[in-house]
Amino acid sequence: MLRTHTCGELRIGDVGKNCTLAGWVQRVRNKGGLIWVDLRDRYGVTQLIFEEGSSHKELIDTAAGLGREFVIQAAGQVIERTAKNPKMSTGDIEVKVSTIEVLNPAKVPPFIIEDDTDGGEELRMKYRYLDLRRGVIREKLQLRHRMMQETRKYMDAKDFIEVETPVLIKSTPEGARDFVVPSRVNPGEFYALPQSPQTFKQLLMVSGFDRYFQIVKCFRDEDLRADRQPEFTQIDCEMSFVEQEDILQTFEGLVKHLFASVKGVELEEVARMSFADAMKYYGNDKPDLRFGMKFSELNDLAQNKGFNVFDAAELVVGICATGAGEYTRKQLDELTNWVKRPQIGAKGLVYVKCNADGSFKSSVDKFYSQEDLKSWADRMEAQPGDLILVLSGDKNSTRKQLSELRLKMGEDLGLRDRQVFKPLWVLDFPLLEWDEESKRYHAMHHPFTSPKTEDIDLLESDPGAVRANAYDLVINGVEIGGGSIRIHDRNTQKMMFTHLGFSDEEAQKQFGFLMEAFEYGAPPHGGIAFGFDRLCAIFGGSDSIRDYIAFPKNNAGRDVMIDSPSTIAEEQLGELSIKLDLKK
Repeated sequence: MLRTHTCGELRIGDVGKNCTLAGWVQRVRNKGGLIWVDLRDRYGVTQLIFEEGSSHKELIDTAAGLGREFVIQAAGQVIERTAKNPKMSTGDIEVKVSTIEVLNPAKVPPFIIEDDTDGGEELRMKYRYLDLRRGVIREKLQLRHRMMQETRKYMDAKDFIEVETPVLIKSTPEGARDFVVPSRVNPGEFYALPQSPQTFKQLLMVSGFDRYFQIVKCFRDEDLRADRQPEFTQIDCEMSFVEQEDILQTFEGLVKHLFASVKGVELEEVARMSFADAMKYYGNDKPDLRFGMKFSELNDLAQNKGFNVFDAAELVVGICATGAGEYTRKQLDELTNWVKRPQIGAKGLVYVKCNADGSFKSSVDKFYSQEDLKSWADRMEAQPGDLILVLSGDKNSTRKQLSELRLKMGEDLGLRDRQVFKPLWVLDFPLLEWDEESKRYHAMHHPFTSPKTEDIDLLESDPGAVRANAYDLVINGVEIGGGSIRIHDRNTQKMMFTHLGFSDEEAQKQFGFLMEAFEYGAPPHGGIAFGFDRLCAIFGGSDSIRDYIAFPKNNAGRDVMIDSPSTIAEEQLGELSIKLDLKK
């Protein structure tokens, strides 16, 4: 070994010991007769000291010639620092160097490799191997590692077996777009990279592996954003001989274990809410429960008063922002302009200020009396000093708009504390959703989700009303996991494919292997998959998942470090029986 200790290891109790360290030079401070070098490795930073008089000239000259990111080995004695640094774990000591060797010099890096760097995101992604040296990034990957280990520990204790499933699989028409891989030995035929191991984990249940999990890479050819990458990681799980409650209890336990072991947080009981209530009271299926502002519908109180905007609306709905009654006219105008942006799409915003004296001041005083406004406030349980904000229009778009406004107000009022965690199970999703473009129903989750037993008869008469035996786990407004009880018999699965618009031939071609497996004794089963990258970002207090992935892609799906995707040689295309015509 080229070192006896790491750069994060030595403490005051090690004073007097001889040691050898190896790492990267973070900075050099040359004060003439004294030279200090901060030496960094994965474990921390240790200060080295070179002193003229007690160190020979060749050693001083070598130290003076060091540059940032030089890789060096230094040996010497641990001494107590005169000026201690309480911000460093090694801040009570330094190493008086007796020998030094430059293992590899380095070019000046394109950005400063410290927590507060001067490198922009694109530059840091181009030189990701340098960005990974920064402490803030290293800590995120160490968090990811710890969460992986704790996940495996919990799952193993619950008798789950980790099984690897194939990466080259069959392309299926449901869900997001597949990444496809041409087959050289089967010209004109293609594999797909898995969007999830869904069918394989169900086949494992048929095989008798009653508790399966896998920390697995998945691939979706989708448009990207902060919490989405073309390749991502799931904690993928499946269980046999279970009902929905068994799944919820088991994986609520996993999440509580991760919070306790990784963050030292004892998570509260996980709340539950139906999909219908989530949409009605929060405007989306992943509500952030760290703060209130529950929706209140006002149709019966606000319509037929002469205000045409409300009278013509399908829905009049509002929220109460506690303590925001002191908002100025300028702030209210800014909110109005914010909701009218194309990204939100509202036509306007009505406000009611609840004054300290019990009176009300609104933007629609011309149409509503103090008694009218008081009835709004009573419904919303608004108090003096609060602010009521109201939107109107068709139901679906208005709820989405108010959802965005609610989140903005929560952020502006400091109510979305990253150190507070509010988990929620959202249940009873619709089994199917109508797609206007294709003029047919699609599975809201996937075509293997079981309908609620009591709703099966509605498949013929009212498919959109059928509820799924499905559930999502949401934390702080972010969906971190979703799953369902699966269909486990051929006839029900065939009926489901029919309602999704598959012909018998299409269903057989795409999923015949699964329906045949169901005829050989498939047990009742269900499962869940957690977005592991998102879960890491929540634990780390981040909006973006990129820094929790060692080598992420940018917003265009490119790896700018290795310049991928890229073209391939004509010879390779020929071997794959592919001809490109990029002129079309």
